[in-house]
Amino acid sequence: MENKTYSIFGAGAAGLYAAWRLLQGKTVKGGDASKMIRKGDILELYDWGDYQFSKKEKGTREAGARVCTWHYKDNPKSSYLELGGMRYSAWDYKKTKNNPNPNGGNNPGHRLVTKTISEIGLEKYSVPFNEAGDPLLSLRAKNMYTSDIDSKNPAPYNVNNYGADAGPDDGFTKIEGVGINVSEDALPPTRKEWCDFYENGKITKDLGDDSIFKKGEKLKDIGYWNLAYDVLGQEGFSYLADGNGYSSNVVNSNSAQSFEVNNEFTPGTLYKTLTIGYSGIFSTLFQEVVKLAKKKGIQFDYHSNTRLRSILENKNVIHFTTASRKAPDKQLDAKTCDAAFLAMGRYAIDLVAQATRYMNKKQGDFDVLNDDKVRLYLESVLMQPSYKIGMFFDSPWWRDDIPSPPKYPAKLNSYFLTQDGVKKLKKDKFPAKYLKAIEAAATAAAQAKIKAEKHKKAYDNSIPTIIDTTYATEVEFLSVAEYIVQANFSYKEQQQITEVAHLDTIGPSATDMPIRQVVYFGDNALHKKGKKVYGILASYDDIKYTTFWKALELGPNKERKIAESQDDQPLQGPRIAPPVMVKMLRQQLASLHFGSQAGYDSVPEPLETRYMDWSLPPFKAGYHAYYSHYNIGDVQQKICKPSQLVKRKDTNLFIIGSTYSNDQAWVEGAFCTAETVLNKFFDIEPIIDDSEYPFICPS
Repeated sequence: MENKTYSIFGAGAAGLYAAWRLLQGKTVKGGDASKMIRKGDILELYDWGDYQFSKKEKGTREAGARVCTWHYKDNPKSSYLELGGMRYSAWDYKKTKNNPNPNGGNNPGHRLVTKTISEIGLEKYSVPFNEAGDPLLSLRAKNMYTSDIDSKNPAPYNVNNYGADAGPDDGFTKIEGVGINVSEDALPPTRKEWCDFYENGKITKDLGDDSIFKKGEKLKDIGYWNLAYDVLGQEGFSYLADGNGYSSNVVNSNSAQSFEVNNEFTPGTLYKTLTIGYSGIFSTLFQEVVKLAKKKGIQFDYHSNTRLRSILENKNVIHFTTASRKAPDKQLDAKTCDAAFLAMGRYAIDLVAQATRYMNKKQGDFDVLNDDKVRLYLESVLMQPSYKIGMFFDSPWWRDDIPSPPKYPAKLNSYFLTQDGVKKLKKDKFPAKYLKAIEAAATAAAQAKIKAEKHKKAYDNSIPTIIDTTYATEVEFLSVAEYIVQANFSYKEQQQITEVAHLDTIGPSATDMPIRQVVYFGDNALHKKGKKVYGILASYDDIKYTTFWKALELGPNKERKIAESQDDQPLQGPRIAPPVMVKMLRQQLASLHFGSQAGYDSVPEPLETRYMDWSLPPFKAGYHAYYSHYNIGDVQQKICKPSQLVKRKDTNLFIIGSTYSNDQAWVEGAFCTAETVLNKFFDIEPIIDDSEYPFICPS
């Protein structure tokens, strides 16, 4: 049998995961083992970028495509910020008395990311990365905490039906209420049920004659912005759009999908990240690929600074051309392979399709990307540009627990007791009878949840527990803990349990200013020696706000010399911000934390400031969302092997990545589409039990 060549284009999450699983996976029972990559075969990995995968592969920036960890002064021992994707939703995959069915459909979390982190030995670096319970808001020049908003202190919006008396996210609940019974906790609890909702979810309420939309109309055929405006009115929509922090959450995407997206950030979700930086997943995956290929006698070739230019199929052979990063539109080489994986987003695929469209084709050439139905499905997603600016300081001037806090500090302390924390308390001789009561309460809460899921009833979350439950204040945490143990802690016991449970949160703060969201990373250096450095994501914004910062990238008295279409800054890495951008950031941060009349000098001069403009090539988007008027399940099933959309064609060209996934703004989506392709078309056994967790939606 002739040796095979499998070519992967894109060395981000999907490309690296696909390479790793091609080498690490096993053929499913009864499957075709010849599809597996074997000794003597060639595995190629091409990427437009040049990542810091190892000491040998130094690159221009840390690994991860739309994930990009940035350390202070590029020193991996120093504090870091995430200028791209930054966390994952943890999955409790270990079977215990309180978690008897970890593979059950109701068990939350990103399962493939969690599993991969465990498989490649990074679990020891995984730590909680939670949002604050009482975030700071600055809207229409009024600064307030979410807990402050009520009928006596409403948000500064003239919202119908007293909507400004509650936090901005209450708008999401009101919109959901037109299609589901929110009062009965009737959000679809599993991925399977959400997939069905995408296609069959309807408006279930009679919205009245004044409403634009009517009872019985399918949500997938309604734009979310249209629906939100209809339900909330102009002021209600403005309050939601400004206060939730993400413009991408209220764009005119598919309403059925938007219901699920805007439910992702609900309280109780346990987010985690890595103390080595989120890019550590991808540098480690690359190193695993190199080791596995060598062990199995497979030739692994990594081609950095090289992009896919065009691609065709002829007589079951994939013919493709490449281009260099220096001359991205000029053909560099012409090659063939047996299977091609396009691990890239919509914009990069569009570029490949354009070049292929105008090629001189010979008899038998099949241009799958330019088939009418394929183009229809490729254009099922909208691109959402994003912009992130990081700053490092020599003090955490924004906190509420420093000697001289700002007028409106970020409340970043929370209390979250884990099972590891319980073990530490046992070791520290915390009273055994108290720990027994605390664990018993956690078991009672877990069993109540299991029972509710079994009978498909709403879970009574009033059952007190402090294990794996977030509390915003020390007072609240201790109050519940003492209620559970039916005793008052001594001063020493208070110190013991709060010290173990104390957890810093990321914030974030949200504002209608162009900085939009501020995320607080603080001092997170892996090695705690030397001077402390504190980092914040000083601006985390998307959609229209990206253009605000773009105009400040060069500074005054300078003309633009590089066309935007040729500026690949996201591949180069975080770019140094000019003084004019830094001063603008300080001005808006001062308004957020010191009040609208504060001067920029209220915020100290940063040690270092850099930005990532994700609206630039080759991504042109920080994330994606589905348009309305599409069957999402059918798109996901067909676009992963687009020749399925063309009669009497079967071409081994595959599209993977988060763009056409169930988790579009997450690494999980990239892993899930890659896993689906390998399971379905290469007979590789699923890495986890997917019976209750479909990696992509059924058609």
